[in-house]
Amino acid sequence: MNPIDKPQTREERAIVLDFLEHGYPFDQGSMKTPIVQALGLTHLTLLELIPKKGVHLQPHQEVYIGEGKRDEIHHIKGRILIDKLTNSAGKELPHVVEEVISKDNDRFISFFNKAQPLTMRMHQLELLPGLGKKHMWEVINARKAKPFENFEDLKSRVKLIPDPTGMVVKRILSELKGKEKYNLFVG
Repeated sequence: MNPIDKPQTREERAIVLDFLEHGYPFDQGSMKTPIVQALGLTHLTLLELIPKKGVHLQPHQEVYIGEGKRDEIHHIKGRILIDKLTNSAGKELPHVVEEVISKDNDRFISFFNKAQPLTMRMHQLELLPGLGKKHMWEVINARKAKPFENFEDLKSRVKLIPDPTGMVVKRILSELKGKEKYNLFVG
């Protein structure tokens, strides 16, 4: 299927990284609109949102940004690059990504259960930081016996594997920075 033909799915929910009540401090002009920097839950995209008047949001707060009636968000301004995040949003990002992984454990453990080879010499599992050929083969052989149920199951059945949640967090942050050729989670 062509990427052009693929139906575009939108983010439905997002987690607030930072709320700038008076907009960006270095923006010109007298009318500064409040800005929310958030991480979309479905595609893990960084978004810039405009809240409704009188709404105050907190970091780690989940907001609805879908097509229907929105309570806190007026409209979505667009995607932003990781470089445009405020310092506090940048510091919150790893914690929020970890929170997303813990909430949607099945989605991320299914990656370990369903990962396929990319080329003759490279496997999707090898793209995770800290996971080389030996760990890759241990994961593949362990999942043949029985699919992993959660990250604790993965850690107990694959010996000496580094922290799987931490590996996924590092990979997602690396993909958000735009450093990766293949995107496994962001997109």
